[in-house]
Amino acid sequence: MKSQRQPRKTNHANKSTAQRQPKHGSNTYTASSNSNAKSKFDYAAAPSRNDRSSAQQSAGAPGKQAHSSARHTAANKGARSAFEYSTKPVPASASKHKADNKRQDKPATAPIKSKSYEVKQQGELLAFLLEQMSGSGRNAVKAMLARGQIAVNGRVTKAYNYNLEPGQTVIVRIGRAPEEVPMIGLRIIHEDDDVLIIHKDAGLLSISSHNDFPGDEVTAYRQLMAHVRKSGSNNRVFVVHRLDRDTSGVMMFAKSEHVQQTLQQSWQDTVQERTYIALVEGAVKKPEGTVKSWLKETKTLKMYSSPFANDGQLAITHYKSLQTNRHYSLLEVNLETGRKNQIRVHMHDIGHPIVGDKKYGAKSKTIGRLGLHARVLAFKHPTSGKLMRFETDIPKTFTNLFREER
Repeated sequence: MKSQRQPRKTNHANKSTAQRQPKHGSNTYTASSNSNAKSKFDYAAAPSRNDRSSAQQSAGAPGKQAHSSARHTAANKGARSAFEYSTKPVPASASKHKADNKRQDKPATAPIKSKSYEVKQQGELLAFLLEQMSGSGRNAVKAMLARGQIAVNGRVTKAYNYNLEPGQTVIVRIGRAPEEVPMIGLRIIHEDDDVLIIHKDAGLLSISSHNDFPGDEVTAYRQLMAHVRKSGSNNRVFVVHRLDRDTSGVMMFAKSEHVQQTLQQSWQDTVQERTYIALVEGAVKKPEGTVKSWLKETKTLKMYSSPFANDGQLAITHYKSLQTNRHYSLLEVNLETGRKNQIRVHMHDIGHPIVGDKKYGAKSKTIGRLGLHARVLAFKHPTSGKLMRFETDIPKTFTNLFREER
């Protein structure tokens, strides 16, 4: 007689544990895991997705879509697809960086108390503070300056001998101010309630274009957005005009949509001077001249001068030679119109492309960057009507090429 077979005992604890194990081959994805797009400008806070979209619309960013239909579907539903930016596993450092950016964008939990003082006569900052804060000693005031508790017209100032002008506002923050996140690739030249004037380095984007994935790299716009939000979570900046990534120099942003529209709609009358310095290939024979053409754009986004009159956007460029040798010329360039890549196209048209500008025919890479610098920006202030002029130095990498032959 065959014995009945005993039922096999099941180890429920092991089975339960096995069910909890993750499946093999699963990956985690993130929008910031594009390891091939790292830049030296990778470390600053970024505004929200909605802010980027608003800035692109206000700046007239092209509406072409360069990604898959899956991305469009996800975007319409208000959710990001896992394949929107990258399908690479997330490095731990990238996740930490993303979290750090989010923390930087959040407004402070409690506002810092402050006192405001209006400047009525010219003088140094330390003397002004000692007069206004009669109950504080000299060393205490110096310590507040060193800790970043003093701001002039909204900008933290640590120099005790900073020259004050009538009409400025000095803000004294009570309590230790949060650490300033250094800006990379730009510095603020001037800031008031309406505009921000910056010096942008070569290599930094003014604002992301439709070809750039959001979050790929830091831009001037994103850093300035983080800067103004430190004094108010609803503060914003608006693009007025742009400089190419590899062009350095003076650039302006508006601090309200109203000011942006005012400046853009009256640009020709408001802007009194836009002067560039162009380092071009070859010896320019004419000491000065004017280039006039109608610019058009190819399907590959390259600008060119049409051979036909009134066929495209009118562009007028005036130039004057500053220095010349056998290989290069340093030109002062003034714009009568402000078209995309206008100077680059016109220098190519006269047979002297800008150094480093491979897109428009340059062969030399002598200075390791594009030889174009926005030196002067002069305009009527959109609110006060006062004429404001900002000038920067010519990059030494430009002038060094002429010193070597002396």
